[in-house]
Amino acid sequence: MNIKIGQPAPDFNLYDSTKNKITLSDMKGQNVLLLFFPLAFTSTCTVELCSIRDNISFYNDVNAKVFGISVDSLHTLAKYKVDQNLNFTLLSDFNKEVSSLYGSLYEMFGYNMKGVSKRSAFVIDKDGIIRYAEVLENASEQPNFKNINLTLENLR
Repeated sequence: MNIKIGQPAPDFNLYDSTKNKITLSDMKGQNVLLLFFPLAFTSTCTVELCSIRDNISFYNDVNAKVFGISVDSLHTLAKYKVDQNLNFTLLSDFNKEVSSLYGSLYEMFGYNMKGVSKRSAFVIDKDGIIRYAEVLENASEQPNFKNINLTLENLR
């Protein structure tokens, strides 16, 4: 599925790294930043997510809830979150359903791994509408955080 700006965000349920069920539609009333990432413990993913960690006050100031999503297991994400001291929620899309729903799934990734999340970013406003969408084909690239942050500032 191709996600388009202006459409309602597809709802989903995923478990976080502490085994709590998170439902996107429960986040209505605040802005949401979804960051799909290929794999925990890899260099580009760590740089991206640690950048969010180091700038979490910005996301709090614009009333944005940040979720990192990958196909890693709950246990892997829990260890990764502790190791990197991440201060936002990581969600496991182990069954690859949400990554697929958001058009953010590689059929084939490096080392013949099938079904790994593409690096992607989606900003969802307080009413559940997509306001920013970026899906990267090259996993070594970063989302355009300047545009993401500008979008979130404009939603403040």
